[in-house]
Amino acid sequence: MENKYSLFHIEGGLGKHVLATAIAQCIKNNYPDRELIIVCAYPEIFLNLDFVDRVYRLGMTPYFYEDFIKGKDTMVFKHEPYFTDDHIHKRLHLLLNWCKLHNLKYDNEQPVLKFNVRQLQIAQGKWLREKPVMVIQTNGGPLQDQPTTYSWTRDIPYEVAQKIVDMFSEKYHIIQICRHEHNVLNGVEPVFESLSNMELFSILLASEKRLLIDSSLQHASAALGLKSTVLWVGTSPVVFGYGLHTNIVANLPNTVKLPDSYLFDYDFNGITHECPMFDNNIFNLDQIVESLQN
Repeated sequence: MENKYSLFHIEGGLGKHVLATAIAQCIKNNYPDRELIIVCAYPEIFLNLDFVDRVYRLGMTPYFYEDFIKGKDTMVFKHEPYFTDDHIHKRLHLLLNWCKLHNLKYDNEQPVLKFNVRQLQIAQGKWLREKPVMVIQTNGGPLQDQPTTYSWTRDIPYEVAQKIVDMFSEKYHIIQICRHEHNVLNGVEPVFESLSNMELFSILLASEKRLLIDSSLQHASAALGLKSTVLWVGTSPVVFGYGLHTNIVANLPNTVKLPDSYLFDYDFNGITHECPMFDNNIFNLDQIVESLQN
C-alpha cells in the first residue's frame, strides 16, 4: 500500500518554529495514518520529535515534487496565519489561529522541544556555573540584518534590565542573551555570539530563573515547561504568550500616530518615529521583582 503524507510548510522566525511544533503534533493527531513531512527554516527544532517522519530545510528539497507530490496522496498545510483577521485583530492566540486556518481539531497540543543525549551532555558542560543561573534576554531577533541593536517594541529598556541585574547578581550568576556587545549590562556573562539553536535553548535547562521577552526563548521555555517572567512592549501575550508564564505588559501611552503601520500596530524592529515612549518607566519594577522571586 502506498504511503500517505501530511506536508507542513513553515516560514518565519525561530520562535514561530518552536510554537509550530504544537501545530505539527496536532496535524499528526488529526491524521495519524499519514507520514508527517516538515519543510521549514529551522529543521533542527523538529529532528528529535518522534511524531515527525522527515524534515527538509527550505530551499533544500531535491526531487521533492516527484517524491511527495506527483501522483501521491499528500495533504498540504501551507498557509500563513499572520495575515488572517483573527491574528491582525488579536482575537486568537497564534496556536489556535493556525489550527483553525487548517481546519484542525485542537486537543490542547503544546510546543515541545526534545534534546538528545549528546545535546544534553554539551549543555551540562557549557552552562554549569558555581552559583545558580538566572537567564535574562534583553534583546531579540536575528544577529544579522537587523537595522538597530535595540528594538523598542520587544527589547527590555537598558535601565530596567540593569536594575534587575543589580538586585539579583549577588545570589545568581546572570547570563544575558543579547544581540550585540553594545547591549551588554554590568555584572553579567553576555552571550551574543552565534550558537546553534539547540545550544541556545539548552541555556534554559541550566537556569533557575528566567526574565525573557517576546522572542524564541519564551517559546522554548514554554516548550520545556519552564515557568518564566516575560516582558511585553509592542507585542501581545494574547497572541504570542503562554499561561505558564507570568506575562507583564508595558504601560505605553496611546498618544503617538502610526503613519507607517499597515496591518499591524508596531513593527518588530521598532520604527523610531512611531515609538510611544517618552521615558523608560514603562514597567512596574516591583511587579517584575516579585515575579522573579516567586
